[in-house]
Amino acid sequence: MSSRFQDQTVIVTGAVGGIGSAIVDGFLAEGARVGLVDFNSQAGQAYEQALRKRGHDVCFVQTDVAHFDQCQAAYDRITAELGAATILVNNVGISPKTSGRALKVWEMPPAEWNNVVAVNLNSVFYMTRLATPHMVQERRGRVINMSSVAGKAYCDIVAAHYAATKAGLIGLTRHWAAELGEHQVTVNGLAPGRISTPLLKSVPQEINDAVAAVTALRRLGTPEEVADACLFFASDQARFVTGQVLDVAGGWLMT
Repeated sequence: MSSRFQDQTVIVTGAVGGIGSAIVDGFLAEGARVGLVDFNSQAGQAYEQALRKRGHDVCFVQTDVAHFDQCQAAYDRITAELGAATILVNNVGISPKTSGRALKVWEMPPAEWNNVVAVNLNSVFYMTRLATPHMVQERRGRVINMSSVAGKAYCDIVAAHYAATKAGLIGLTRHWAAELGEHQVTVNGLAPGRISTPLLKSVPQEINDAVAAVTALRRLGTPEEVADACLFFASDQARFVTGQVLDVAGGWLMT
């Protein structure tokens, strides 16, 4: 078994289900302690219990990441229990649909726009603001932001708020990479394409089939494939890589 992350503390937002759980499982398999940040209390507690039964060192904190005070409480509890974090994965993200359809700009309630910005973009600032002081002090750290191919190219199956926040994460990734580089902290991003997660169940199957048909590899991705790329960025193998946003999309929406 690999131990690339032995004795390191990792924090993952949006940690319960889909890509988040695949990332958590990947880090745990390689020796890390992992703090789980998620809004879903029932599923989060069950996941935490299952991981502890398997002998893993984890801490789940139910958190609405749209609020800085809750992010602060989650960060404080995780680091008190597991130790200071050297790796942060800003994975959390939402993409609301109405009857399986993304709303157009003239249809979108301002409250929906504000909520997506708060969860997808503001939370990344909040968590990175909390995690980086220790990384800067120790001159060691990794920040991985979960963007999307929809932040790079037009994608008609998501709405403008999702595309805007994911494009914003690309800007933050590049800016923070330059800002934190002198402190030996790397900041990179991932841009997944269509990934087979429970979220896709809210979308008609014909839409997913159509995406697969125009993807170079002719299929959807798996959460584990995104996790593999995330673990690379977090590892010493990527120690001289920063400010990069890697498509994990099977060749869909290539730019």
